[in-house]
Amino acid sequence: MTNLLAARLDMAVSLAFHIVFAAAGIAMPLLMVVSEWLWLRTRDPVYLELTKRWLRGTAILFAVGAVSGTVLSFELGLLWPRFMRWAGPVIGMPFSLEGFAFFLEAIFIGIYIYGWDRVRPLTHWLAGVVIAVSGCVSGIFVVCANAWMNTPAGFRMAGGEAVDIRPFAAMLNPAAFQQVLHMTIAAYLAIAFAAAGIHAWALRRDPGNAFHRRALAIVLGIAAVCAPLQLVSGDVSARQVGHAQPVKLAALEGQWRTERGAPLRIGGIPDERTETTRHAIEIPGMLSWLVHGDRNAELKGLDQVPHADRPPVTITHLAFQLMVASGTAMLVVALLGAFLWWRRRALPVSRWYLGLVVLASPLGLVAIEAGWTVTEVGRQPWIVYGIMRTRDAVTPMPGIAVPLVVIAALYLLLAGVVLTLLRRQVFASPGMAAARRGARR
Repeated sequence: MTNLLAARLDMAVSLAFHIVFAAAGIAMPLLMVVSEWLWLRTRDPVYLELTKRWLRGTAILFAVGAVSGTVLSFELGLLWPRFMRWAGPVIGMPFSLEGFAFFLEAIFIGIYIYGWDRVRPLTHWLAGVVIAVSGCVSGIFVVCANAWMNTPAGFRMAGGEAVDIRPFAAMLNPAAFQQVLHMTIAAYLAIAFAAAGIHAWALRRDPGNAFHRRALAIVLGIAAVCAPLQLVSGDVSARQVGHAQPVKLAALEGQWRTERGAPLRIGGIPDERTETTRHAIEIPGMLSWLVHGDRNAELKGLDQVPHADRPPVTITHLAFQLMVASGTAMLVVALLGAFLWWRRRALPVSRWYLGLVVLASPLGLVAIEAGWTVTEVGRQPWIVYGIMRTRDAVTPMPGIAVPLVVIAALYLLLAGVVLTLLRRQVFASPGMAAARRGARR
């Protein structure tokens, strides 16, 4: 195994694992804050018990996310030292700010956990708000750094080095807003659906359980808001990719030839040997219209770049189709739930709908994994688009396949620990007596 392949696999495994906890760090505090706010308004003991359960989940996921994030920071320095040496001075600021937001979140998680009965209820809730905001901001800074790799800005090249560095311009690069918007909404949507699936499963077994009814109402409400917003943010993001990274857009759409009136392809399997996309449903002119607002506009295809500058088309296209399909399915389920609530003025708890929610529950995380695959694989062969190739950034150190095996084993162990803790501390259904005791505490 070459160094480049081993380093890529190492980062892929680490990112795929960490992104789940990053999404949870953004979204779980919001669930916790909403639940506590409802308890402050109603004094319903079920909301207090729900807040404490979601707090435990937040703490567990935050701790494991801190471990996997630390591993990633080490990997950046060990596996990609040439990238870090060159890019560090340009894009170091958002990483530093992310560390500040992380520590702020950690401090207020401690206050939130140990502040019950030690601070005023409103002050305790405000500590939760700080956790939710800092968790979201932490994710924003990291995504800004990744967006810079897609649309580098804030510096000038001279003699192969970055000079005249403007850190704020680098952080607020042309892709930053679109990627931040898309990823942040994706985190809320994915975690809302994951939580909805857990509570829907419990309600199918125990339809009268007030704990799971309250929880499902909160997470389905968040999903119903986020699902259509994600559709809009996806369109905004795709337009930006079309203008700033036309080769990536061509890869994710399976657009091999430059043409006017380029069709939007639904599904399909790219054949990189014949340079065709087979079995796709094509909507004539739709891709040109989505990107340029003109059905007859010319769209750049993969035939405009050498083979050495093309990303792996099959992986990019299939990952993009998986992301879109998952997002569309969640939108349908969320809007159906909103319609059923509007029609009956009650939480939709029929067995068929709860079963649908359970089936859709992993789709948000699937969409996040697929979306990051599109972002990273679709940028290849560049680690910094148009400036530094990935092969030029990898470490020359031999034997890096060994850390890959060790890290994969570590992540498997952590995943088992997390699932066990979540099942015991968060997923179990409390009895109403336990909820009332929690309210008195």
